[in-house]
Amino acid sequence: MTTAPEDFLRTFHAAHPAVTARSMARGRSADGRSSYEILRDAVTGCRRVLDLGCGDGLLLELLAADPGRELAGLDLSAEELALARRRPGVAAAELRTGRAQQLPFADGRFDGCVAHMALMLMDEAERVAAELARVLEPGGTLAAVIGGGAAGGEAYELFLRLARPLFDAAPDARRIPPLGDRRLRTRQGFDEVFGPAGFGPVRWESVRIDLAGPPERVWRTVGGIYDLGPLDAAVIAGLRARFEAESAASALPDGRIPCAMTVRVATARRLG
Repeated sequence: MTTAPEDFLRTFHAAHPAVTARSMARGRSADGRSSYEILRDAVTGCRRVLDLGCGDGLLLELLAADPGRELAGLDLSAEELALARRRPGVAAAELRTGRAQQLPFADGRFDGCVAHMALMLMDEAERVAAELARVLEPGGTLAAVIGGGAAGGEAYELFLRLARPLFDAAPDARRIPPLGDRRLRTRQGFDEVFGPAGFGPVRWESVRIDLAGPPERVWRTVGGIYDLGPLDAAVIAGLRARFEAESAASALPDGRIPCAMTVRVATARRLG
């Protein structure tokens, strides 16, 4: 049985499949990698990899570029998985609809697990940690990209400044349910959840992702957040008009709008 937050996420992604990839795939860290490529590289030596919350399969496609890997993906959304199945290189992956709290995989099946902007959305965090410890073999790697918020002074902060009053004023029926466990957004909280499940201390890194681009692309980035999902279309249209008008003042000479966010890259080993 799914929870209310899971039902919300399933409904949102049915209406907006591939929203996370559209928002973040073009973003780049200081070393030129996307957040997806950072996760790919975190499990370079792993041959049997699970993508937890795999969405439309972008990360699986990157992982599949290394021949001979055994790949699996799990997601709540059938619509996202349908997109993943269309990606070159992902056809051989085992794609399953399901919950992280009850993984449909055998003990010790994987030596690596990645999760891009998904782990922090999952409730029952201790059950998720226990399930990941079960399906990862001793020494296996867990690597997750976790949202960290605006990077400061750019379009993302402008968007949040304009949007928060709308979120606060929305009636209960137009608000999202609480998503995930806040502990998984901090190093201490991550260790509090995953340490007892059998993982070593987390390696925690903050990475700035540059998401600057043309106005339309930047709106797709900032406008892809879950909080907008339940709002009335007219409210969203008004927010977009204000955002585009105010963000234009910060446009670079080439017309791009400066935009950035911070992500946390969490890496931990399964002890044993």
